Amino acid sequence: MRGLRGFLAASVSVLPFAAQAQQAVTLGEISVVATTPVGVSAGNGAPSLAAIDGPGGPVAQVPATTRLRGGAQPLWKIPSTVETVTAADLNFDRATFNAVETLARRVPGLNISDSQGNNNRLDINYRGFQASPVTGVPQGLAVYQNGVRINEAFGDTVNLDLIPQVAINRIDVVTGNPVFGLNALGGAINIQMKNGFTWQGTEITALGGSDGRIAGSLQYGKMIGPWSFYFAGDGLNDRGWRYQSPSTIGRVYADLGYRTPDSEFHLIGQLARTYFGAAAATPVDFTHVDPRAIFTYPQTTTTEVGTLQMTGRVDISPTWDLSGNAYFRRFSQRYIDGNDGDFENCSRNSSFRGRLCYEDDGFEQAPGQSRNAFTNQFLILGRGAGANGIPFTAGVPYGTLDVTKTEATGYGGSLQAANRDTVFGFGNSFVVGGSIDVANYSYKSSSTLGVINPDLSVTTNPANPFYGNIPGLGTDFIRTAGALGIAPSSVTGNNLYMGLYTTDTIDLTDRLSLTAGARLNFARISSQDQTGFSPDVTGTHYYSKINPLAGLTYRFSPGLSLYGGYSESNRAPTPLELACANPLRPCLIPNSLVADPPLKQVTGQTYEVGFRGALPNFYDGGLVNYKIGAFRTDLTNDILSLATPGNAARGYFVNVPATRRQGVEVGLEYVSDWLSVYANYALIDATFRFNGTLSSPNNPLSDDGAIFVVPGNKVPLIPDHQFKVGFDVELLPRWRVGMALQAFSSAYYRGDESNLNRKLPPWYVLNLNTSYRVNPNLEVFGYVTNLTNNRYSNFGTFFEPGIVANRYPVNDPRTTTLGQPLSVYGGIRYTFGEAPVPMAEPQPLVRKY
Repeated sequence: MRGLRGFLAASVSVLPFAAQAQQAVTLGEISVVATTPVGVSAGNGAPSLAAIDGPGGPVAQVPATTRLRGGAQPLWKIPSTVETVTAADLNFDRATFNAVETLARRVPGLNISDSQGNNNRLDINYRGFQASPVTGVPQGLAVYQNGVRINEAFGDTVNLDLIPQVAINRIDVVTGNPVFGLNALGGAINIQMKNGFTWQGTEITALGGSDGRIAGSLQYGKMIGPWSFYFAGDGLNDRGWRYQSPSTIGRVYADLGYRTPDSEFHLIGQLARTYFGAAAATPVDFTHVDPRAIFTYPQTTTTEVGTLQMTGRVDISPTWDLSGNAYFRRFSQRYIDGNDGDFENCSRNSSFRGRLCYEDDGFEQAPGQSRNAFTNQFLILGRGAGANGIPFTAGVPYGTLDVTKTEATGYGGSLQAANRDTVFGFGNSFVVGGSIDVANYSYKSSSTLGVINPDLSVTTNPANPFYGNIPGLGTDFIRTAGALGIAPSSVTGNNLYMGLYTTDTIDLTDRLSLTAGARLNFARISSQDQTGFSPDVTGTHYYSKINPLAGLTYRFSPGLSLYGGYSESNRAPTPLELACANPLRPCLIPNSLVADPPLKQVTGQTYEVGFRGALPNFYDGGLVNYKIGAFRTDLTNDILSLATPGNAARGYFVNVPATRRQGVEVGLEYVSDWLSVYANYALIDATFRFNGTLSSPNNPLSDDGAIFVVPGNKVPLIPDHQFKVGFDVELLPRWRVGMALQAFSSAYYRGDESNLNRKLPPWYVLNLNTSYRVNPNLEVFGYVTNLTNNRYSNFGTFFEPGIVANRYPVNDPRTTTLGQPLSVYGGIRYTFGEAPVPMAEPQPLVRKY
């Protein structure tokens, strides 16, 4: 069979495939998935067994007789979809230092969009639901790390860039499971980290490459008797492929563990700081001239996090176990953003002609209000400015330097009990648990008057080298006299999220299993205005819902099973959304907060059905994994972010009656000890299911800023068709080559919910990975992104065309973020002493679908 290697390698090399090879397996081994977030970092139900070393990474054997704990279940008993990314998968993309890239490459139905112009801060779209680091993006996925929910307190944002990629053991994407609590509308991303029991050794990695990238990582694991210790740290610095788009990342993670035959405990700490120049979307008129072009800057994001966590698991009896966690988390983010100022000479109808006013487009005169009183409330005031405001200087392209700072301190924990006694002779798995999450947050924003220079930088020095002396520049804490449109904000508040859940899986026969359960979610969100400009921001909102779960699985044979299920889910509006829901008082998202009417919570109903299985010893001792499934999720009171007329940078949040995400996912994979090939396809049909009018002022085909949505209109930025293929092959002893292709159909621009304009074009990206093991300790590797240097965009929206900075005519209202061009990275990985014995906890032997 080995003699066929050259022929097969040549055959598959013409196809754009990639995957990490895994050890051939037998049906005596099973794949175990954690169906609850609790307990995964303190032993998720499988023992620490010796690992088998395969070319794609070590793979643990998990015998079917192994005791499972907590919510762990064999895959064939789970009545919904599970997708798993392993440490070996992450290793393929090691040069990116970014786990999101691996999720996008391997998970069917998951695509990314780059709204920030920096590939370290990507939006995840899974089945049409988002998990994003960008404040103001409606979040539809729950994300957990070691059993702790890491959707941030203020906007439910997800900052996966804070997690060291090298320290991740596995990532499970779980759908149709309300046990994961708030935001699990489209599912949950459950991240399990390494510890000293699952990874031992010392390993360093160093790499460099395109755009001045310099990066490195270190991981160390040690087990001494009942104690273990694990440490990982990584760092990255580059200037970015676009102008003014640098990245600096520093992350450390540590785990101290202790275990006995019937218990396991971990003390975990994490620190991270990231700095990104995220220059956002650029007018297509600019990128046609220079693909590296950006719009106004600076636009920088600095994020810091510190986490301390304790996890534990105790076997109370041969059939009962108790697990839990407690945590403390400190989060801080500072955002600096240079923007167009949207200012003008005060109206002739006002008392302040010749002074600087805010553009009043999109605001309506109140009943009984005089025209003079209406226009006077848009006079720009600020710290140090007199009662008559700031003189207006003609011919000056005014801008603002907007600064926001979000801080949050969170703490909480979870407790869970599980039992596996038989019930009336039937095998049974029962779980009951609860969680509490508390967070205190503060949010501050302010704007300083500036000017847009010819290089599109926004500066605040009154003595401007291009426009001369400009009175009023540098005035900070600017606002309108009526605190409309622009005003500083300072809000403090707190969130209380609580949940109680229970699930039960009973084996009605040795083939048929029934799962049922429910979770009660409770949310209390309180906020207090500290400025006096928006007193109605002060308030307390309560949300609660019971979300049921029911499903069946049937195992026709060890290689084929059927699953089907129904579940419900919900998410509460975030403090940001609650504080910015009034179209008459829009927010500079994410830079202001104003008073609002309350939003309703989003509720979802999900249906899933499918087949999955594995065929062992298919060829050359390899394994074939396959899956085909269908799903539908219907949302009520979905929340959208809309732009406001007169200034698309400002917006507000609204509930819409109904939206739907439905589709089909198909996956096929072959893995052996020297070759791995995979292909998967997803059809994602994300649509609106209501008749209504939405605001989209810069949509070129809108009706005076309004667009009309009808049932069947597509949700923007979600491609209907998603195709991923790849291979990884050992061409010669110690030399491996892999390639990965992702291809996506067209999608509508954000702001084109009525589907009137032409779409973002279809796009693809092809990546190459190669490695050569010089000796058992030293490996040299290379990684190429966008091998064909394809020019594409996966994010687009609209803005108001016109003359920028008094010199750049922009006629096309479209703005896009281009994908990263051809980039090449190379590096070395060195393991000290003997090769480590990683992944003693269960690695997925059978690909999770």
